[in-house]
Amino acid sequence: MSEERETRLFMISPGSMLTPDQMVRMIHSFGDEVLVKETCYGCLVEGPRDLVIAVRDKIRENYRNEVFTKVRAYPCSDPRRCRAQHGTRPGFAQLEMEWELLARIQYGLAQVEKGAVYVPAKEKKRISVNDFKKICEVQQ
Repeated sequence: MSEERETRLFMISPGSMLTPDQMVRMIHSFGDEVLVKETCYGCLVEGPRDLVIAVRDKIRENYRNEVFTKVRAYPCSDPRRCRAQHGTRPGFAQLEMEWELLARIQYGLAQVEKGAVYVPAKEKKRISVNDFKKICEVQQ
């Protein structure tokens, strides 16, 4: 990617009611001259950096805690990554793990917006070996 162009990955949280198709249609309705490729987890948006950032900001206005984004290292349809051209998918496992965590992140952000405050759990103290033996003996 050059300094002028950017490819951004938009991933929809599993807790969202938004579908990839709806998001792609919304991005097309913005009228920006960007390439949009629908994926199973959201979409890829590629174009001039300022337009891609504008798309990101518009998506955040509508789906603040439901759509997450990051810069993608490769352009859309890059033969090194595009499965249609028999490219590899070495980052898919990482992407899948990130996707699974998004519902928790979405929930946490919603709680912060409601004014909830995180209270760390009390520190657990270790029990003695003798106390542990007693617990084990009771369980038999």
